[in-house]
Amino acid sequence: MPAKSRSQQKAAGAALSAKRGETKKSDLKGASRQMLDSMSEEQLEEMASTSRKGKPDHVSKSKS
Repeated sequence: MPAKSRSQQKAAGAALSAKRGETKKSDLKGASRQMLDSMSEEQLEEMASTSRKGKPDHVSKSKS
């Protein structure tokens, strides 16, 4: 699943770094902490490697 925004891509990169032991899990906040617990390393790698070109900074939540 590719990232839908730049912030989502960056959060996935932070979570991936913590999952690999490169950064402390306690340094994570918000979305990156949730991603760490709910996604596999492969899923995080796919989302973090998404190109940022043409992506919005944030994706607004839609009310359905």
